[in-house]
Amino acid sequence: MYTYGPVPSRRLGRSLGVSPIPPKTCTYSCVYCQLGRTNHLRADRESFFPKEEILIEIGEQLENSDVDFITFVGDGEPTLCSDIGWLIRECKERYHKPTAVITNGSLLFQSDVRQELLAADVVLPSLDAGSEQLFRLINRPHGRIRFEVMLQGLIDFHKEYSGELWLEVMLVAGINDTEEALQDIRKAAEQISPNRLYIVTPIRPPAEIWVHPPSPERIVRAQEILGHAETISFHESGDFGLTSFPGAREAILEIGARHPLRLQQALDIEVWFSEPGTVDAMLKDTRLLKVRYEDSEYLLPAHFVRMS
Repeated sequence: MYTYGPVPSRRLGRSLGVSPIPPKTCTYSCVYCQLGRTNHLRADRESFFPKEEILIEIGEQLENSDVDFITFVGDGEPTLCSDIGWLIRECKERYHKPTAVITNGSLLFQSDVRQELLAADVVLPSLDAGSEQLFRLINRPHGRIRFEVMLQGLIDFHKEYSGELWLEVMLVAGINDTEEALQDIRKAAEQISPNRLYIVTPIRPPAEIWVHPPSPERIVRAQEILGHAETISFHESGDFGLTSFPGAREAILEIGARHPLRLQQALDIEVWFSEPGTVDAMLKDTRLLKVRYEDSEYLLPAHFVRMS
């Protein structure tokens, strides 16, 4: 499936996710990524799947779902898909729904990528560092991507873009929540001048087990330094577009591969399908693994765990 959801998004409401790239294909291998480490690190764009098939599946999902946004997010970096501009334009023309792109912003230094994203209603890039050193420590980018080039791409894009640019800063305790790191991020963000700035913290099991959210005091300090920032440190609520799945097992595996589920969310899915005992059976046959992170239990597909 190229689509999933609609999923409850803390920023976009009911969001129909669209993944136009193969799993874990990305320009970064972020230490906090809820999808684990990147196993296809690349910077070259490609048409990975037939674009017409993706568009048809989006239409089929919209027939049965009321959504606030069609969101191109992928299981990695969606702008690696060279068809993303065509898909955005076709979605807006055919389905008349707002479109969003959740991107790490790494390829916006390329004029073709900037041009393709101009048609989106909202673009949500990330900025987790204000220096080359922390950029490499947190985001672990492809070797061809340098911090200053990435930053200039974000600056240039917002000068050309008439839609909403919402910048996201993921804070990791002891890494980019220090005074120096936050001041550097502020300087970089001011050059981009986003319409909104979100401070987010890791809430799901990350790629590296040493990644933890900052203390409440450091989050408050980040708000003071970054200014006019909205903090998102709570769990989403809502359903996950379950009608497109034949049963609880398929739903839990498919959703969990892209959006790691809290234990209670998975139990709610088995109740929705009237298939009690599904979670226990999947744990017993090792299709799922239970992981505790920050006082919550999560279920991850067994093949998906890449924590060290």
